Formats: sequence, C-alpha cells, structure tokens
Amino acid sequence: MKVLFDIARYLVGALFIFSGVIKVNDPIGTAIKLQEYFEVFAYDFAPFFEWFVPAALFLAVLLSVLEVVLGIALIIGFKMPRTSWALLLMIIFFTFLTFYSAYFNKVTDCGCFGDAIKLTPWQSFYKDLILLVLIIAIFKNRHQYGSWFSEKFGFFKVVGSAIVFTLLAYYAIAHLPFLDFRAYAVGNHLPSLMEPSEELRYQYVMEKDGKEEILDAYPTDKAYTFKAMELINPEAQPKITDLSVWNDDGEFTEELLRGNKLLIIIYDATKASQSNIEDIKSLASQTKNADVWVLTASGYEEFEAFRHDVQLAAPYFYADATVLKTMIRSNPGIMILSNGTVVGKWHHNDTPDVSEINGLLP
Repeated sequence: MKVLFDIARYLVGALFIFSGVIKVNDPIGTAIKLQEYFEVFAYDFAPFFEWFVPAALFLAVLLSVLEVVLGIALIIGFKMPRTSWALLLMIIFFTFLTFYSAYFNKVTDCGCFGDAIKLTPWQSFYKDLILLVLIIAIFKNRHQYGSWFSEKFGFFKVVGSAIVFTLLAYYAIAHLPFLDFRAYAVGNHLPSLMEPSEELRYQYVMEKDGKEEILDAYPTDKAYTFKAMELINPEAQPKITDLSVWNDDGEFTEELLRGNKLLIIIYDATKASQSNIEDIKSLASQTKNADVWVLTASGYEEFEAFRHDVQLAAPYFYADATVLKTMIRSNPGIMILSNGTVVGKWHHNDTPDVSEINGLLP
C-alpha cells in the first residue's frame, strides 16, 4: 500500500506542477477565465462576486504559483499534514467549479491547463474527481509520509520556488507568455486555421414510425423526422471561428489577411497603458512596407477620446474583445501579419523599432 500512496503523491504533485506552470506562463489568460467565473457567480449567486473582478490578475498569479508550490511540497514531503490540507481544500474548490461549469453549461472552458490542453467541462470535472479521490487517500495517510530533506532545507526550496515562479508570472504579464499555445501564435497562417482540417462529419438522430435511428447521412426519405445532430470529428473544426474586423464602411476581414499589416491592438481604450505610446506612434509613422491598422473593441466615443488624447493617427477597425485578447496578451499590443501569417507580436513594453519590422517582412 505504501507504494500506491507514493505513486498517488508523485502523480498528484506532478499534475499540480504542470497545471501551475502552464498558468504561470499566461497569468492574463487565467485572469480572464477567473473574471468569467466571477461574473457568472455574481449573476447566479450574489452580486458581491463582482468585487473580485478587479483582483482577478492578482488571484490568477496567487493560484498559479500556489499550485506549483503545493505540487513541489507534496513531492518532497514538506510539512505533509499542512500540505495535504491545502491540497484537499484546493481540489474541492476546483471540483466545485468544474462541476458547476459542466452541469449548468457555464464557462465552458475552465482553463485548467490554459490554452495548452483544451478539456470539455465534463472532462475537466472527471479529471478533478480522480484527483479528489487521490488527494483524499493522501490526506488520510498524511502522517505516514517522510520528507526528502530536512525541514529547514525543504522550507528554502518551497519559498524559493514561490519567489521564482512569482517572478516568472510577473515577467509573462509585463511582456508576453513564454510559450504561445493560441491560434494566433507566431508562424501560424490564420486563413488556414479558419478552415476545417478535414470535411466535417455528422451523425443524425432521426425518428421513423415512432423509433429513433442514428444515421451517418441526412435521409432523403420524408418519413424521417429530424431530432438532433452531432459532430463526430470535432477535432477537425476550424481553430479560428470568430475573427471578424469591421468599421462603419463594412467588413474588412479579408483585407486584413491580404498583404502586410502592422496591427496595433487596443482591446479596451479605457484601460490601455500609455507608458509606451510614443514608441508605438513612432513605429506606426516610420513603417512604410505595411499598412498600419488599429484594432479595438471599444465603442466609438471611448476610442475617439483615447485616440485624440494620445494623438494616434491611424485607421481603426472594430473586433470582438475576446478575439483581441486571444490575439495578444497586451493592451496595447503589436502584431505583424504578412498575407495572413503571423510573423511577429510584441507587448507594448517591448515595442520593436522599424528595422526589426522590416527584417520580418518580405
């Protein structure tokens, strides 16, 4: 039994470290997911959950680093009674969130592994349910585990890990994620990702003579009554389904994906940082071999006020806020497209000079 309990300990520890590291890589993405939960809870349970929305980024960093630290503490056997209590409380919290998401179809992507591994709500819940069983076993035997190191050395390892991963999270916020798992990563050809990777196939639930039948093709027999349909190869769906760019003159999505575009992405003008706006304006004015576009999700009055305030002279277009946040974790952020391929993207703190842009474009 000791071997089984050790396996449970190492398995849970490794999974917590992996999950936490993925979130540390992209704290803003985790914060966006937490905001969704707070907004849903404010509507479904109590309005006070709205109070947590401004603290979403802080909580995202806290929870991400805590996952990593607890995983490390579990593996090295540091203060197992306290570590086990913390693990049990955290997995109960996560299991409630994923069950709520799955059962009520709210926040349909829990963000358990960020954008690296996408799980359905029910898959996330079953994963947490398995973890809950393993952690309960660990909790019941928490006094039987030994430590790899002395308590003092274990303390330095745990505290040191917390400091290191907090700094990594801060770096990812102040710049961009170290690894970009999203569809708009550098090197991706967006038009290809807007098409299915293969022909989508469906099964049809039909009724005939009072009996239900599942068919691979829609029947031509008029005696059948349609009941439901299900996609049987969901992995073939387009990775990008909601990219759309427009202004008062019409739709410009196709134009976005033609030629060279320098995109200045400002998804919320009221919250956009102005600390590097002069560098961004200088880049926009010096760029000659790419069309400079601003993409925003802010309304006309909000963006006009911002544009006049910072004197940003460039045509601007509207896009969905979620799409823009997915494109880049910076407000403002900079992205270069060449015939629909992402050839570069930068946080405003790392605004490139025009020579770097020219070196990326054909």
